[in-house]
Amino acid sequence: MKSIQVKLSKDQIQKLLLSSMGFVGLVYVYFSFFLGPLNSSRDASLAQINELQDKVANSKNEINKTAKLEKQAQAATTRFAALKALSPEGAPIAWFPPRVKAFFANQEIDKATARLESSASYKETDLANWMRYNWIIELPQADFSTLGKAIAGLENGEPLLSITRINIKASAEDPQFQQVTLNASTAMVKR
Repeated sequence: MKSIQVKLSKDQIQKLLLSSMGFVGLVYVYFSFFLGPLNSSRDASLAQINELQDKVANSKNEINKTAKLEKQAQAATTRFAALKALSPEGAPIAWFPPRVKAFFANQEIDKATARLESSASYKETDLANWMRYNWIIELPQADFSTLGKAIAGLENGEPLLSITRINIKASAEDPQFQQVTLNASTAMVKR
């Protein structure tokens, strides 16, 4: 085998060296000034996309929370209107005692009386338009089973009324009947 030897002139060697240096410089300039900023821009864009995706996800959560709050507000408004409708026009002292007397008469407990013990405004700002009325309901003659059903029916039928105390005394003359005093509290709209 023969080897071919190429003789390069001094001028050709300089051109080859300058071309090699130019190529290395071109590769350096490409990576430093073109590809580097392009990669930095891409990384910045990806970070911005991730940040925006997080914001979109948070916004979707906020939209869902807002929709739930709107449903709760609508339900609360409906409930409030229903409760407000349970508080008839006029002074409670005029309509509450006859209503209680009629209720207990329907439960077969006669001679029920109701009288106002006290009234006061609610201190909570949300309930500023409401009053609390405390009543004493006296039942001079009631049997135990009828009384239990009547009290349960009263609390279940009047959502704004709660029995706060029950005082039961046995009658000496007729042991099957008891004398009952109920302390009840009602919430009513100020009129």
